[in-house]
Amino acid sequence: MQVVDLMTVDVITVTPETPIKEAARHMFRNRVSGLPVVDEGRRVIGMITEADFLNLEVQRDLGEDLPDHEHAEVTPVETVGDAMSRGIVTVNQDMPLTEAAKMMAVQEIKRLPVVDEDDILLGIISRLDVVAAYTRPDEVIEDEIREDLIRRVLFIDPEELAVTVDNGVVTLGGEVGTKRESLMIAELTRRLDGVMRVENDLTFRIDDTG
Repeated sequence: MQVVDLMTVDVITVTPETPIKEAARHMFRNRVSGLPVVDEGRRVIGMITEADFLNLEVQRDLGEDLPDHEHAEVTPVETVGDAMSRGIVTVNQDMPLTEAAKMMAVQEIKRLPVVDEDDILLGIISRLDVVAAYTRPDEVIEDEIREDLIRRVLFIDPEELAVTVDNGVVTLGGEVGTKRESLMIAELTRRLDGVMRVENDLTFRIDDTG
C-alpha cells in the first residue's frame, strides 16, 4: 500500500499571512494538531503545529518576566508566518506506507504533507492513517490474497488453495507447482497491510531453489 491509498486530500491549510488566532481556531474546531502552510500556488512552505503554539506560550511567559523597558524589544507574534516551522519533511504520494510510517516514527513527526515534484500540496498522511491500515477486516485481507495474489500472480484458481485469516494471522495451505511459488506467495502475503504473520503450510511438486 502507498501513501496515496490512505492520505487525506481535503486538507485545511493556512498562509503565512493568516492571523495566528484564526489558525488556532481552525485546529481546535477540526480537531487537528497541525496545518500545512502554503503560498498562493499551494506550494508547501511550512507547518503550524501544537508545538509551535506551546513555544509561543513559553515565550509569552518569559516575556512577562522581562523588565518594562525590554518589553518593547519583544516582537509580537500575530500571523502564522511569525510562528510556523520551516524546512519540514514532505513525502510523495507513491511512497510505500511503511516508509512513511518509518519516517514519522524515527523523526517523531505526527503528520507528513504529501506533495508533487513542485512541492504543491496533494494531501496529508498522519499517524492515525497508518493505524487505519491495521484495522482492515480479515475477510478483506483474505479476498486480496485470493484474487490479487493467487489468481493474478500465480494464475491459480483460488479455490485450489486454503486461505484463512484470523486477526491478521494468515495461514496458507494446499499445493503449488514449485517451491519458489510457495515462498513468493508467502512473502507477498506478508507485505499486505493488516497482515501480522504468515503461516506457510504450502507444499510443492518441484523444488526449484537449487
